[in-house]
Amino acid sequence: MPVSKERLAEITADRTFPPELKAPNAETRAAMAEAEEIVKAGRARFVTAAAMFAELEKTGGR
Repeated sequence: MPVSKERLAEITADRTFPPELKAPNAETRAAMAEAEEIVKAGRARFVTAAAMFAELEKTGGR
């Protein structure tokens, strides 16, 4: 999504992120909830780092 020079100047002057970047989208909220559950359960989703990277390669990072 292109941003106008005026909008960039406004963001710079405010020294803050625009509202659309402050609120996580549905995919991010789901990932945050999953991370919280993993921490609460004291478990890891993958046994090893190699297993995690293999899954990332298989799914294209999703």
